Amino acid sequence: MNQNKHHIADVAIIGSGAAGLSLALSLANYCNVTVISKGALTEGSTLYAQGGIAAVFDKQNDSIESHVEDTLDAGGGLCDRDAVHYTASNAHDCLQWLIDQGVPFDMEFDSKGKERFHLTREGGHSHRRILHAADATGKAVQTTLISQVKIHKNITLLEQYNAIDLITDKSAGKTGSHIEGMYVWNKKAKKVETISAKFVALATGGASKVYLYTSNPDVSSGDGIAMAWRAGCKVANMEFNQFHPTSLYHPELQNFLITEAMRGEGAYLKRPDGTRFMKDFDEREELAPRDIVARAIDFEMKRLGANCVYLDISHKDQEFIIEHFPTIYAKCLSVGLDITKEAIPVVPAAHYTCGGGVMTDFNGKTDLDNLYAIGEVAYTGLHGANRMASNSLLECIVFAHAAAKDILSKIERAPEPIALPHWDESRVSNSDEEIVITHNWHELRLFMWDYVGIVRSTKRLERALHRVELLQQEIHDYYANFRVSNNLLELRNLVQVAELIIRSAMERKESRGLHYTIDYPKQNKNPKPTILTPR
Repeated sequence: MNQNKHHIADVAIIGSGAAGLSLALSLANYCNVTVISKGALTEGSTLYAQGGIAAVFDKQNDSIESHVEDTLDAGGGLCDRDAVHYTASNAHDCLQWLIDQGVPFDMEFDSKGKERFHLTREGGHSHRRILHAADATGKAVQTTLISQVKIHKNITLLEQYNAIDLITDKSAGKTGSHIEGMYVWNKKAKKVETISAKFVALATGGASKVYLYTSNPDVSSGDGIAMAWRAGCKVANMEFNQFHPTSLYHPELQNFLITEAMRGEGAYLKRPDGTRFMKDFDEREELAPRDIVARAIDFEMKRLGANCVYLDISHKDQEFIIEHFPTIYAKCLSVGLDITKEAIPVVPAAHYTCGGGVMTDFNGKTDLDNLYAIGEVAYTGLHGANRMASNSLLECIVFAHAAAKDILSKIERAPEPIALPHWDESRVSNSDEEIVITHNWHELRLFMWDYVGIVRSTKRLERALHRVELLQQEIHDYYANFRVSNNLLELRNLVQVAELIIRSAMERKESRGLHYTIDYPKQNKNPKPTILTPR
């Protein structure tokens, strides 16, 4: 029996992106917080977010109701209006909190010489309401929050720790509706440890690594969704995975994202022959919501047999391009592509688990008593069938603050953390078949891309489900007999999330937002969220 190391916290947060770190900072003046990071603190989707964060700062020309209506329109009839209104109403205060933390959003001078925030516009927005830090907003947010959590005496940071499973009170012979803590794998020591806490929050991000081509970092493997499902939480809308329309197509910079803000500032999408095509698909042209743009690109590529299409901003002033998109300019220039003079080759890539995830209320609370989920891991009803640009980081901050408030209202009455059952690996051995895991991983991501991608069909989904069920049995046998590894843990979670995506897609007998199937091309009259309940 392995006498594993045991950690204790008032609140344990799995994930170190915008959601997790905002929650930690909102709690830490009142209780002890432990943040679990699968890699380095910087390595998460937040760091790579380019565009910005939506909030109404120009009250003369914009309004909360306009932000709400734009989000509802982009969401394709599946947004929860109350969730949208709650998020938009709290956006300004939460952005002000980020500003107070030190996030350096871009500024400009108005016609009277008064300084104000520079607001940009992205697809789906009817007004300029996006606060940004050049074209690297996520990096500015992430580095600022990291600098704050590192100096807070009540925050413990566990880097290079991979969460394995949540531990419920079922292990103590109770209902299984209360989370006592979790098993985590210390990647450096290669040991399983336990963490017990009064409250646990999932801020693990999304699951786009389930697809072969993704703009996401390696850590986006659906861990929180899979763990919550295994613990007994409902999930919703897993069929809606957003494919970002414009990921750089280049062998040396695979899956580097080209921000939507570039189209917001006037970039054109073009066929290989230089002609524009978005006007053939939507009257908003390049500023149409992402699902429409991604399908248009996919259609043109397949129709023409092209490897990519092109995003062209070279008609704009050189100084304007470099000032607004310095990161993209430098990255592209590093592989010999000058975006001030030539168009950028782009393809769609899996980008965002769009509002599909662990079901929560407006406080981020899940089905289990003291378990919260915030950010991309959660289903709040905000995004519906398609996320509007720059509402993602906003959701992280708004619901982190809501969860913190709810946790603090209960923490005095919460039972103290208890000792947890030890991890038993007395009957397992080391595996010398890592290649099997790698092969299964590639197989999963390939058939998810081919069968459960931008365009779907019933037959494709049935094939995918059959393949995923075979993989699940293989991985179950593997997991039961060998010591855990990072790749095995991620594969186990990805296969679980793949099953949830496929089953959700099979239940939706229509095409709506990000879910497009050739067998049901029309929309139903009364759409509802797809909700899956653990058996």
